[in-house]
Amino acid sequence: MVVGVWPGSAYPLGATYDGSGTNFSVFSEVAERVELCLIAKDGSEERVNLDEVDSYVWHCYLPTVTPGQRYGFRVYGPWDPANGHRCDPSKLLLDPYGKSFHGDFDFSQALYSYDLTAPSATGEPPGVDSLGHTMTSVVINPFFNWDNDRVLRTPYHETVIYEAHVKGMTQTHPAIPEELRGTYAGLAHPAIIEHLRSLGVTAIELMPVHQFLHDHRLLDLGLRNYWGYNTFGFFAPHYQYSGNQHAGSAVAEFKTMVKSFHDAGIEVILDVVYNHTAEGNHLGPTLNFRGIDNAAYYRLDDDDLSLYKDFTGTGNSLNARHPHTLQLIMDSLRYWVLEMHVDGFRFDLASTLAREFYDVDRLSAFFDLVQQDPVISQVKLIAEPWDVGEGGYQVGNFPGLWTEWNGKYRDTVRDYWRGEPATLGEFASRLTGSSDLYEATGRRPSASINFVTCHDGFTLTDLVSYNEKHNEANGEDNRDGESHNRSWNCGVEGPTDDPEILELRERQRRNIFATLMLSQGTPMISHGDEIGRTQQGNNNVYCQDNTLSWMDWTMCETNAALLEFTRTVVAFRRKHPVFRRRRFLAGQPVRSTGQIRDIAWLTPAGEEMTLEDWDSGFGKSISVFLNGDAIPEPNARGERVTDDSFLLCFNAHDEALDFVIPGEDYGASWAAALDTADPHGHTELVAAAGETISLQARSLLVLRKTA
Repeated sequence: MVVGVWPGSAYPLGATYDGSGTNFSVFSEVAERVELCLIAKDGSEERVNLDEVDSYVWHCYLPTVTPGQRYGFRVYGPWDPANGHRCDPSKLLLDPYGKSFHGDFDFSQALYSYDLTAPSATGEPPGVDSLGHTMTSVVINPFFNWDNDRVLRTPYHETVIYEAHVKGMTQTHPAIPEELRGTYAGLAHPAIIEHLRSLGVTAIELMPVHQFLHDHRLLDLGLRNYWGYNTFGFFAPHYQYSGNQHAGSAVAEFKTMVKSFHDAGIEVILDVVYNHTAEGNHLGPTLNFRGIDNAAYYRLDDDDLSLYKDFTGTGNSLNARHPHTLQLIMDSLRYWVLEMHVDGFRFDLASTLAREFYDVDRLSAFFDLVQQDPVISQVKLIAEPWDVGEGGYQVGNFPGLWTEWNGKYRDTVRDYWRGEPATLGEFASRLTGSSDLYEATGRRPSASINFVTCHDGFTLTDLVSYNEKHNEANGEDNRDGESHNRSWNCGVEGPTDDPEILELRERQRRNIFATLMLSQGTPMISHGDEIGRTQQGNNNVYCQDNTLSWMDWTMCETNAALLEFTRTVVAFRRKHPVFRRRRFLAGQPVRSTGQIRDIAWLTPAGEEMTLEDWDSGFGKSISVFLNGDAIPEPNARGERVTDDSFLLCFNAHDEALDFVIPGEDYGASWAAALDTADPHGHTELVAAAGETISLQARSLLVLRKTA
């Protein structure tokens, strides 16, 4: 029984344990009365009326409540869907600021505020109590010994990002104890950290770890929401990823994981989903936001307030133009930086956050808040610069602090190596940091997060093995997932024993990895590509929590050459600053200032490219000269940066081509530094100015100037 109810304070929102007791606070502008419900171990509840209200924030302080206490809220107010209000006190509502959750959802009638047998979602709620059918919020212990943990702040031009899934990375690793597989502790295991360090990774980007929901439709199909883009708890680490699934244990385990990565020099970036929630459309369950203040938290249809605007394809869109919703997003971001010590965020469908009214507005309130925030403005901010609404494709249009997943880089590199007709100018722009997209906003090449594969779509192996998606296992008759993949199966769809096709596929993987690491910008690797992970042609494994989506660590041996090649090209990039310049290349004319320009574009004949060459419909071969003596930007200590000079020879043609080494103005002699025609990237080739060399079909050769 609760002993003593103190007024408490409106801030901070959520449940905050201070070492003596716990302050509870929840926002609802529409509420007429709010109850705090304390849930006992036997499942019974004790209700505490929140009598204190300041600016629509309902609060109290309970001096006897300590970490581990499970709780929820009941909100009394109008049930008026026609005006956007859906209060239903029969629902035990989860705390929007909950730091931890426990239990599960059974998707019975109790979770819904309408009769499931007659789903209009506008009639009176049936009044079935959801206690015992829903998860509960949990009071956590916020205290943790971080020792000497420090912010790494790895510069973007030195960053190599590795996108990963907590469970997918760890579920089958033989060195990880079975009880730790699929957990934060498993991800922090020395075997995983050593793998990442050996690759040269500086940041791990985790697919969603905010508490998410496995939606009912997938569970009925025997599937799960594996990717996790179905959040309802923006402050809580997904507790099913905790090895010890006691109430509140995930928080300490997550912090320990972050500390372990930092000790290894690896930053932690979170893929966050502030664009929608797991409550779905008007026929979804009532879990928290909908029942607390539906009109404040969600974008409602202007013509019918009982329905939701959907810029995300998931049923609803979070209302980022409401001050309390904006506050929730910003409070969540600060919490993960200050309390959980993460180093940055990748924002899923970020264009949705920029929709002030309908159109995407680069100067929306959300971006203004981020710009002036002393905490969030200093971490890595990565946008997925599109959503599914009209005008949602916004690559290149985000503000100055932001970097972006460069979808144009992905598409261009895929098209180039599969042999599609395309202009060399587009390829050249993507290779040199996409100045056409980012320079006008004062950004640098690192604003381009360069990637060819990611969680969404084909793996690298499948990209060179399938022309068509094969998503039958998802239960949607292969209708889901992207149909235009810009992939090429090299002659046979799927698995084959043909040695020529297998060799070509291996070379194509090396071509793509090498291009990624030789490009100006910030490279991102998708987990498992370095060992040839396959999803058997499925390009949308969002619901496949099984071996189809998990990493198969036996491939470290099966594809040992690919793994070693990946390590080689990442190390090559790290060693040579000419491939990771902080500023865009200038490309001044030869000898205009008494020096060779910083970059020159050459035909296979060794001559400078003309306008006619750039517009050539063939467009499959080109050489790029990078001058290591023409790097104007200094290092962090203000010292001049110099490097070797290189000649990059690209041949995406289906036949071998002759390349002429350019004249002595560029260099008298050259030696091969990297060759994708070789499984290990090595060759003993040396050449002199004016000499002709042959490049194998679909290969990339990097020559280093030796004199």
